[in-house]
Amino acid sequence: MRAVCVVGLGLIGGSVLRAAVRAGRPAWGFTSSTSDSEAARAAGFDVRSTVDEAVGEAAAREALVVVAVPLPAVDEVLRTVASLAPSCLLTDVVSVKQPVAEAVARLVPGARYAGGHPMQGRSESGWVSGSETLFDGAAWVVVADEDTDLGPWREAAELALDCGAHVVPTTAGEHDAAVARVSHLPHVLAAVLAATGADGGPLALALAAGSFTDGTRVAGTRADLVLAMCEGNRPALLDAVDDALGRLGAARGALASTGGLAATIRAGNAGRAELMGLRSAERGEVRVDLTDPEAFDDLRSLGAGGGRVLRFDGTVAIADLPG
Repeated sequence: MRAVCVVGLGLIGGSVLRAAVRAGRPAWGFTSSTSDSEAARAAGFDVRSTVDEAVGEAAAREALVVVAVPLPAVDEVLRTVASLAPSCLLTDVVSVKQPVAEAVARLVPGARYAGGHPMQGRSESGWVSGSETLFDGAAWVVVADEDTDLGPWREAAELALDCGAHVVPTTAGEHDAAVARVSHLPHVLAAVLAATGADGGPLALALAAGSFTDGTRVAGTRADLVLAMCEGNRPALLDAVDDALGRLGAARGALASTGGLAATIRAGNAGRAELMGLRSAERGEVRVDLTDPEAFDDLRSLGAGGGRVLRFDGTVAIADLPG
């Protein structure tokens, strides 16, 4: 099994290291956080003293390098990769994909790169919050852009599968537009909801129950992490915020003029039902021949339709698709 070098051992990177080891892969990592490195070493994992040592070992062993740091720190890691392992196999688990792809093209053009993003997390952060089972059953995007090569795409996809996830192939742009609506906008709305509730004073907070607690859960995430992913996806998030503001404006107008919120509430019910329906739908097997010149077109269509790759059988990707 190909070795894995994980740079960044917080919640996501630490869970990747744990899951890779669980799968039987040789794996080591590095983090600039003293507390995370100490905790990982105490748990028996191989944590290198410097990023140069970790990446240098990756070059020597032809390991897959996983960049698992917040977006503002990506360039610094990539400069180290460019210096010590300029042609390595490279993926990442950063929450936005186009800015990372642009950074890789600018700083490590010789890397064999396929971007990734596991759609799983918690409001807590750091090594101690991670788990080897964090990704079990989760969706894990592996970017299949026009210029992505099959070799690194499959390496990144196999890591995701080894970590227990299901692979969703899509483009970097489509990924960023989608997560703006289902990941980044919820952080913004949770922040607004939490602040609005707090403005109601002690009485309002004393009366807060499940709807408020559930709606504000991600507002407890470390602010610097939320800022990195939301501000890093600014164009797509602006579109999502505009959509949400339009809906809130329509709700406000209806409430002020007629006292009714039926259209807003029913649209929300329908959206929730669509989500649950997709998750509970019968799924049929789809096979994608990776030797076919149109394989990436088929993979992108699979992802767009809610499909996911479950395993590989030689040169065939075995997937399922709802409906």
